[in-house]
Order: sequence, then structure tokens, then C-alpha cells
Amino acid sequence: MSELYLEIISPSRQVFSGEIKSITVPGSKGRFQVLKNHAPIISTFEIGLIKVDLPDKPKYFATAGGTIEVLDNKILVLADSIESSEEIDLDRALKAKERAEKRLAEKSPDTDVERAQTALVRALNRIKIKETYIG
Repeated sequence: MSELYLEIISPSRQVFSGEIKSITVPGSKGRFQVLKNHAPIISTFEIGLIKVDLPDKPKYFATAGGTIEVLDNKILVLADSIESSEEIDLDRALKAKERAEKRLAEKSPDTDVERAQTALVRALNRIKIKETYIG
């Protein structure tokens, strides 16, 4: 029926498993799409949007990065963290954004600036995906 089989796994659970038409991933060197009969590849991806084209409709995920493997029309996504647009808790994402902005504004000697910047980017990504692709 479908052209590709996708499995998305995070450290805590299997997020998705099923047949798809295509997947678009925020690659470390730019977004890329995988279609049927794609060349074998192992790549990394960054914080951003993963779009999965299902046979009947698209599904959107917010991710914090990970790896993707494509081989023989089977795709394995190992995500550091990932949520579908339906699962994103907007209030929680907004609070995470506020915390990160506060840490960056205060910049005490104990502040891990890189960690706070990453937290801010993750929160902004989740907010944007939730507001754009409401589940």
C-alpha cells in the first residue's frame, strides 16, 4: 500500500510506527526529505520540525535532535526528545521559554548560558509548532 515504513523512538517510548509517503527532517546541514527508494543514509538532525506525510494527512513533530537511518525503504528515527503537535503542552512550553529568558537575562556566574540558550530554542520550537499545526 504505502511506500515507506517509519519508526520513531525516543529514550522513553516508541512515538510512531507505520507506513508513510515521506518524511522531512531538520538535518544538521539543512532540511531534507526522504521518499521511496531513497539512497541509504545515516544522518543527524537538529532542533526543529519533523513532518511526516501519512497516506491520508500530514503529522507534525517537535524534536530536540537525534539521528535518522534510511535503508531499503525503512526509516528509523532516534530522537533525543520528540512530541507530536497534538501532545505539546503550550502552557508548559511558554513557562519553559520564560525560565530560559530569565536565566539568560540574569546571567549569574552559575548560569550555564549554552544550556539556557538551547532550552529557549527548544521552547520556541515547541510553541511555534503547536501554534502552527494545532493538533
